[in-house]
Amino acid sequence: MEVTVNKILDAKGLACPMPIVKTKKEIDTLEPGQVMEIQATDKGSTADIKAWAGSTGNQYLGTVEDGEILKHYLRKASAEEEKSETAHPHVTSLDNLLKKVEGNEKVTVLDVRESAEYAFGHIPGAVHIPLGELEQRFEELDKNDEIHVVCRSGSRSDLAAQKLSEKGFTNVKNVVPGMKDWTGPTEKKH
Repeated sequence: MEVTVNKILDAKGLACPMPIVKTKKEIDTLEPGQVMEIQATDKGSTADIKAWAGSTGNQYLGTVEDGEILKHYLRKASAEEEKSETAHPHVTSLDNLLKKVEGNEKVTVLDVRESAEYAFGHIPGAVHIPLGELEQRFEELDKNDEIHVVCRSGSRSDLAAQKLSEKGFTNVKNVVPGMKDWTGPTEKKH
């Protein structure tokens, strides 16, 4: 498949949230309607870029796997298509989540990282639904539960928290900064 692109962004070797950070910066250099190819090696970047594009009005065209490299294609939105980027309004800290976990409070921890990230360390009892699968798996969660969403840095979890709110979940908090700074108990699955 041959895709004509106006810009190629090299995000190979970068972990979340850096492919998105670089994409946000570079998309501003394009004219509306132009296409950017983002080359990444982070498996989670597919879900991240797709979700970010949807939240900003830019068009996610698709991803092509080329060996270890993922080539994501985005079309820059026109002014009429663009949406201002939003953040989930309800945020909590790792410390607050740790207190709830250690105090055995009833809280659902939703981990939206990729399977490999989850396998190498997650909060005990966390529900694991990667961001890219959330749209198809909402029914696995209870809308009445207090849900704390975690990822590696707070970026994917923000997008997931917004999606949950759009689906009628009313008690959702994005946990920042994310598992990269978690000091509480963890379990491994490998």
